[in-house]
Parts: sequence; C-alpha cells; structure tokens
Amino acid sequence: MTPVASSGSDYTLRLCEDTLPTAGRGALAALNRVLYARRGSARVVAAERDVRLDEGQAWHGAHGCELHGGEAGATVLRFELARGVAPLDRMSVGTSRALLEHAIDLDPRAEYLMRADRVDFAPGGVALPHRHRGGGIRCLLEGALEVTVGEAPARQVTPGGAWFESGREPVLAVASKDAPTSFVRVAILPREIRGRTSIMYVDPKDAERGRPRTYTVFVDEPIEIV
Repeated sequence: MTPVASSGSDYTLRLCEDTLPTAGRGALAALNRVLYARRGSARVVAAERDVRLDEGQAWHGAHGCELHGGEAGATVLRFELARGVAPLDRMSVGTSRALLEHAIDLDPRAEYLMRADRVDFAPGGVALPHRHRGGGIRCLLEGALEVTVGEAPARQVTPGGAWFESGREPVLAVASKDAPTSFVRVAILPREIRGRTSIMYVDPKDAERGRPRTYTVFVDEPIEIV
C-alpha cells in the first residue's frame, strides 16, 4: 500500500479493492464513498435500499452500507474520503486491500462535491498539460498510460495501477498506441462547478484542439465534510 503523503491536511482520500465471491459480504462504516464494479456484479444495501451494481457501474453514498458479491462474485473499487486516516473496513468473506491513500487539502468551511467518472482514450490519445479544480485518485482499467505529474519523472501505469493528482501540478498523459486505454477516477471538487468540467489547460489554446478522449460521468453529487 502506498503511504499517506504528508501535507498537513486533515483529510485522506483512499482507494481499496474488494474481491467478493458469490457469498462474500462486508459492512462498511459511514463515509463519503464511491463503489465501482470493475468485474462481475455486486449488491449495495444502504438506507433500506438494495441496489444492484453491474460491471462498469458506480454507486455513491455517505451512510453505512453492506456490500455483497453477485451471482458470479465481484471485484469492486472502493473510493473513500475520511477525516484523518480511517480504519480499513474488510470483507467478512472475500478480500480487501488498499491500493492507495493520499492526503487531500480541503477547507472545512467550503462546499464540495464528489465526482466519479471514466475516461476513455482512443489508441495514441494524449491529454495535453493540464490541471484540475481539485484533487483525486485515478485507477487504470485497461490499456497503458504514461503519466507525468509536475516535475516528477514520467510513470508508466498498467491496469490496476493507481495515482493521485492534487489538481495543482500540471499533468501530461499519453495513452498506448496499440489499444484503447481507460481509467476511472474520483475527485473532490468545488460544488460550484457541478455539471461542468474541472480541467484547466496550461496553454489555453490546447482546449481548442479537441479532446482525444471521452468521459462517462457516474456521480456528481454534493457532499458534506466533517
């Protein structure tokens, strides 16, 4: 597990992977979270509602809930926002592992939303240097992506790899030339941009060059942070 970066923040964004057999289940404490079904299907039971989560779908909630493996089991990506470092809830039948935890700078007096979306690149797609209006975690689903964040060396990310972007450092992303590439991400953004893009290009002219990628938004919901 990648350790939490120290930045003086009181908040942590975490990505876990839960693998559940058909009978697998786990109880999850109340946190702002997104669940994304990477493989198979699952059920989420929360607030007297029972929601089916099929492969490629996402669910958002802030109350305690139960996660159950579907007919053929499931692999679920679990994104959670916590104050400090919350204990990791584990499946009672199945496995849970933390892929990445990172401090995220939030102002408790400000208003935020939690956004979950998937980004799909055509082969050879490039996201020119850009920033975002807030921080978030990304997890590669398929293909390959060379990611350069700020002054850090370029990193080659393969499926299952996760990384954090604060939104402050410029990011350059270059997709595989041989196959489609996609990742899912969850970001904490200012509530005022609900329904609008968070991207800001380093060179504003790059916004006019079109987008060599598509976006599927699953969640764009106001949250309360405590």
